[in-house]
Amino acid sequence: MTVSPVPPRPSVGTLLLSALFVTAGTLHFVTPGFFDRIVPPWVPLTARQATLISGAAELLGGLGLLHPHTRLAARWGLLALLVAVFPANVWMVQDPGRFRVSSWVAWGRLPLQPLLMWAVWRAGRPRGHGPR
Repeated sequence: MTVSPVPPRPSVGTLLLSALFVTAGTLHFVTPGFFDRIVPPWVPLTARQATLISGAAELLGGLGLLHPHTRLAARWGLLALLVAVFPANVWMVQDPGRFRVSSWVAWGRLPLQPLLMWAVWRAGRPRGHGPR
């Protein structure tokens, strides 16, 4: 009888990243109005549809980072999500007052996106690919 190895536990960084995405995803359902407002008008969905879909994707991706068998799929899903929502951040920078955020918050979100992508890339590595 062969005993499979115990799956590696997520690192502290992966746990924090997961918590960030789960929290953000939950906020899409708890306070959708803010997220609805930042959906650019050219998106081919209603603002509420885009908010709920992106919130569900954040929840699923954040939870997916927690288990080694779903981590790689969560990595690719979250990377795709971060690329897809980047235009909302650009839209917000163009007129922060419209979205009831300060200019520095709107601008601060832009460099945060590549940092999140880097963190997701690292957290979503398959088992055995570098230190955790």
